Amino acid sequence: MKILIIGGTVFLGRSLVEAALARGHAITLFNRGQHNPDLFPEVEKLRGDRGGDLEALEGRRWDAVIDTCGYVPRVVRNTAGLLANTVDHYTFISSISVFSDFSQLGMDENGPLGTLEDAGTEEVNGETYGPLKVLCEQAAEEAMPGRVLTIRPGLIVGPWDPTDRFTYWPHRVAQGGEVLAPGRPEQPVQFIDVRDLAEWNVRMIEDGKTGVYNATGPDTPLAMGRLLEACKAVSGKNARFTWVSQEFLLEKGVQPWMELPLWVPEEADTAGFSAINVRKAISDGLTFRPLEDTIHATLEWDAARPADRSWQAGLKPEREAALLADWHSGI
Repeated sequence: MKILIIGGTVFLGRSLVEAALARGHAITLFNRGQHNPDLFPEVEKLRGDRGGDLEALEGRRWDAVIDTCGYVPRVVRNTAGLLANTVDHYTFISSISVFSDFSQLGMDENGPLGTLEDAGTEEVNGETYGPLKVLCEQAAEEAMPGRVLTIRPGLIVGPWDPTDRFTYWPHRVAQGGEVLAPGRPEQPVQFIDVRDLAEWNVRMIEDGKTGVYNATGPDTPLAMGRLLEACKAVSGKNARFTWVSQEFLLEKGVQPWMELPLWVPEEADTAGFSAINVRKAISDGLTFRPLEDTIHATLEWDAARPADRSWQAGLKPEREAALLADWHSGI
């Protein structure tokens, strides 16, 4: 198949390219050339700006397109509208952030969706990100009715993740010593390896699948304690976990999700955040590699990065040490 990937050089995009090439597809990338422009020298590259310059896409035909970076409905509408008569199948990468109510456990694709007071806003921030994705989903479907595959991933993890929202844990545990662990060891977590997501997406395109799919994992419940123990086993280091209550962390102003990745306080309105129903995706072929594989690949990639790089998520060492000291002293 001839597949156009909008983006294609950062994290999920590059994994999609690798998965598609491995399955023998011909790939074209369309992006601004600002990130990793020399990556994938063997594929065709078209330059432009989907926010206004789509000229490079005009007059071309592909079997399918994967839109990895649609955040504003106007932009998605313009892109999908231009390609509607020259592309058979459109994948839109959305997010579970589209849901407006995470109080429900086991929420499937029919869960309540977020809305915006000002549907014309194009400012992407923590409040608007999810509702804008909802409007982007609708824009793609309006442009290509019945031909859109909408994938709503949870937290995407693994090699080349620029956010550090998973990498922090394998990296920190590999440093050894006392590790601050948030909340309860039994608290559930969900995420999906970028390679599993990419490979499944390509297979779904090959099968001509359409509709909306939640896509996170694993296929059986995973607890935070199990994740950290797996990080310890894979790294082979002598990390010691000190489980600190969520009440203490909140009192100390620790930022959930960013300062302590994967940790969301256990409250009534967030109970379903790490309990998303993905049975539909599993029934259509989504599979999950072993957790240890994800951790190992993440550590291997992380070890090749500059040691002095700035971390985008996770506790700074001095902050962790201060919190642990206060916890032990009862402050």
